[in-house]
Amino acid sequence: MAKSRLFRSTMIVSSMTMLSRILGLVRDVVLLGVFGAGGLMDAFLVAFKIPNFLRRLFAEGAFSQAFVPVLSEYKEKYSLQQVQILVSRTSGALMLILSMLTVVVILLAPWVITLFAPGFADQPDKFNTATELLRLTFPYLLFISMTAFASGILQSYNRFAAPAFAPVLLNLCMIGGALIFAPMFDTPIMALGYAVAISGLLQLLIQLPQLWQQKLLVAPKVDFAHEGVRRILKLMLPAIFGVSVTQINLLLNTVFASLMIGGSVSWLYAAERMSELPLGLIGVAIGTVILPSLSKSEAQKDDISFKKTIDWAAKLIVLVGLPAAAALFMLSDVLMQALFMRGEFSLRDAQMSAVALQSMAGGILGFMLIKIFAPAFFARQDTRTPVKIGIISVFANMIFSVIFIGIFYLLDKPLHGGLALATTGASFVNAGLLYYCLQERGIFRFGAHWKKLFLQFFIATFAMLAVLYLLLPYFPTDASQWRRILILALLCVAGAVTYGVVLIATGFRPRQLKHG
Repeated sequence: MAKSRLFRSTMIVSSMTMLSRILGLVRDVVLLGVFGAGGLMDAFLVAFKIPNFLRRLFAEGAFSQAFVPVLSEYKEKYSLQQVQILVSRTSGALMLILSMLTVVVILLAPWVITLFAPGFADQPDKFNTATELLRLTFPYLLFISMTAFASGILQSYNRFAAPAFAPVLLNLCMIGGALIFAPMFDTPIMALGYAVAISGLLQLLIQLPQLWQQKLLVAPKVDFAHEGVRRILKLMLPAIFGVSVTQINLLLNTVFASLMIGGSVSWLYAAERMSELPLGLIGVAIGTVILPSLSKSEAQKDDISFKKTIDWAAKLIVLVGLPAAAALFMLSDVLMQALFMRGEFSLRDAQMSAVALQSMAGGILGFMLIKIFAPAFFARQDTRTPVKIGIISVFANMIFSVIFIGIFYLLDKPLHGGLALATTGASFVNAGLLYYCLQERGIFRFGAHWKKLFLQFFIATFAMLAVLYLLLPYFPTDASQWRRILILALLCVAGAVTYGVVLIATGFRPRQLKHG
């Protein structure tokens, strides 16, 4: 029963995430079509990336990874009343910290923009626009962090639908802001700032009914002396770095990109959004679902179930991540032309975004593996190991950035491609070191059955690439956008069918994906 529930929960999160990602893709097509690449769009992306980065750092990243294991332990050992007290005290502490941070950032917005986008300093219009947008968007961090808090509670009680649906509201608000409200503003892009803040509040509100059903909609109270709160903060502080290294690396790319030619921030953004599609559909979904399960296994000291859960998650990750990375690399040009080349987003913008996507595609598998390896440590309330590895990964990203930017400069290639390639390298450093520690400590290792699995996955991926290579010349670069999208969809279907057929021909069977 528990095994089927885990798979069902994954499907719920994945399907809701798919809806969110599809709407996110529509959102990006609309934004880039309305506002183009560079100029105001660069300003908005920097302003939005700061609270969004902190959201993933504090809320969905470190806080969730620290809070869920402690909450799971309280569920197993204590009464509902004790759980309610933990929820009340934790929400009070979180709201106080985030409210203070929000006020500080709004007051110091110009200095924050200077820190995160130093290249804007000599462009007054872009700098001032980014500053105002940061003040509008930053309250989103408070709302979305409380949303993540509520989601963590619901996920611990196997309620995944509402938390997974919440991001849909962000996409709908931003699409509405760009198409409906932007023309009403003297500076149209300001509409996106309001849309982001409003979406955060809406995402929080839709969690409240289910919290009430679980009898966990309790009033916040500040009490940093509470044992559970102290443990969460103790686990959270190092986890801030360990679980969000990918986002730190991507943010460093934004800092570097702000110093490059106009449009670099937007080109990297378009590539990141495409690479996040498979990451969000499978990597984030599985990482979200397995953390409560791993935490429960750890609380019950069930090492066998713990290992089987990671092994099951790894199968799904490699099954999807390997062909997704290969396909995004092969289809990077046609993807950008089919989806984004419209309105203010030109052919050059599509080509420059494709350069970043090619460099970033290889890291998708690394990003996805991090999503299941890191929770294995956090479920055991071990935050030190991911932190140490995270520090190594960030330094690796900086070193790779210098090396690859230098290589791209010597080869006369767009420099932002070097930044994307550095992120790919850092992701594998991170995932590789996490796996090494899991293996050395006897927590998890790829067993003998993985030799055959890896061979099957690679053969099927190679066959898929061969078919895509043969079909690519038929892509109509000068056709209408709808026809380009249709042909792109057919290419994707052909690649997916080839991958599935060849995978089954090698002896792989769907029953191998059963948990345990």
